[in-house]
Amino acid sequence: MSVIARRNTTSRPLLALATLLAGAGLTGTGLAPLHADTPSGIPIHAPGNPIMADGDYYSADPAPVVVDDKLWILAGRDQAPAGVNDFIMNEWQLLATSDPASGDWVHYPRIATPHDVFKWAAPDRAYAGQIIKGTNGKLYLYAPVIEANSDAKDQFAIGVAVADSPTGPWKDAHPSGPIISQRVPVANAIQNIDPTPFVDDDGRVYIYWGTFGQLRGMELDKDMVTPKGPEVEVPTGHSGLTGFFEAPWLMKRHGTYYMLYAANNAGPTSPCTPAVYHACIAYGTAPSPMGPWTYRGIALGPVSSTTSHPGAVEFKGKWYLVYHTADAKGGDHFRRSVAIDEMHFDDSVTPARIETVIPTRRPGPPPSPTRNIAGAAVATASNSPVPLQYWIKALNDGIVRDNPLPPDMWGSWSPHNPKTQWLEYRWAKPVTVNGARMRFFADHPAGSGEGVAPPAAWQLFYWQKGAWKPILTPRQYPTGVDGFDGVAFPAVTTRCLRAVLTASGDGKSNAAFGVQEWEVLSPKAALPTPAPKDMPAACD
Repeated sequence: MSVIARRNTTSRPLLALATLLAGAGLTGTGLAPLHADTPSGIPIHAPGNPIMADGDYYSADPAPVVVDDKLWILAGRDQAPAGVNDFIMNEWQLLATSDPASGDWVHYPRIATPHDVFKWAAPDRAYAGQIIKGTNGKLYLYAPVIEANSDAKDQFAIGVAVADSPTGPWKDAHPSGPIISQRVPVANAIQNIDPTPFVDDDGRVYIYWGTFGQLRGMELDKDMVTPKGPEVEVPTGHSGLTGFFEAPWLMKRHGTYYMLYAANNAGPTSPCTPAVYHACIAYGTAPSPMGPWTYRGIALGPVSSTTSHPGAVEFKGKWYLVYHTADAKGGDHFRRSVAIDEMHFDDSVTPARIETVIPTRRPGPPPSPTRNIAGAAVATASNSPVPLQYWIKALNDGIVRDNPLPPDMWGSWSPHNPKTQWLEYRWAKPVTVNGARMRFFADHPAGSGEGVAPPAAWQLFYWQKGAWKPILTPRQYPTGVDGFDGVAFPAVTTRCLRAVLTASGDGKSNAAFGVQEWEVLSPKAALPTPAPKDMPAACD
């Protein structure tokens, strides 16, 4: 199964898609023009996370800033249609509150778009920007945009806009072009996105940026746009900001400099994430704004979206972490929504440790009775440890997507796939079941000996008296990919259930498997129960 690049803006299919979406009114050129006056805000109430949850407006890449005794959050707007795996982002928006605990916010949609602010920019790809107060009291927006008519291999560049209010109007502070690109201030070969500017207590100005494991930093002049110091490459291995992938955020507390960032050093024993497509928010500290940086730990574990993007700010004596998730109505990895939680420090150690933030959610409806008891089990598989692009916890998370990414499923792709593999659920106590359903994924047709194909057959077995006992025969199990394929059978009571999958093949090689969801049905519906935190003991 091929890996989809998260930030592939030079792909011809993705650019063609953007062109089609422009005709549908989903890009900057297809929207009504911005007004020069300050846009009016829309009051909203958020009884929890995400702040905007109804699916009317998605928000991503949050960047908090305190202005005029209010907490403002700058965010991009995710506009991808459902099932489209691409970052369709054409405008920036704002959320503002005087008290995060109140849940009362004001939403300012479309406060800026790339081409309206930067005449040298293309109209779309309004990626992660950040607003800070400059040395002259004005506000500065640092924004990654596509530089039009550029001959760079990657056309992303960072521009700077200036305004008197977070809502604008924003004007280009450097009309001659970007302050950072693959051409300026020095030639580089990285994708220049995710800027995080910082003004220190002495008035000196700094900026970091980067993605795909490449992090750069430099000092700027007090005019907020002119490079003053050399461009520095930050180590992102074991001797620096371990696992750095993208989304740096520079801040200072009690004389210590902190760098939060999205990390994806993945693996079955990783403190960050078991699946390479997911990210955690890690952080490091330094004695000065330009380092040297030392990795310190995890500030936020993986969230429901594959990407993760931090922003942190002190407001009225409390620290807050903002991030995005896929938890809004209709949300997914490309339709994300901003969330906010308090961030606490352990000052008993030096430097102070960021305590891992536990994401909170807004109250939802009470759970409904269900026959599906898979969520109460812990899953394991014959290919454990599972390949890093997949995530075995996706098997019973209750989420099915029309166009899934690899971590939305359990998968088994490898250069040499075996003929059979198995999945297994273990419950803490015996359960009675009389049905099961699977949602298969395939990127190759049945009978293929490569890629991911529907299984040639599958069969369930239950554990009883020291042995696996078959349920039905393989020919009684359907193997489609257009929906759930299920079977009903006479009730059995067990603590372990196994699904044995037989691979599709062409006689020379075997295809791999992909399973988005595996439901196990009990005879009667009941309220769901949580799975144990650890793998239950052996089936005996």
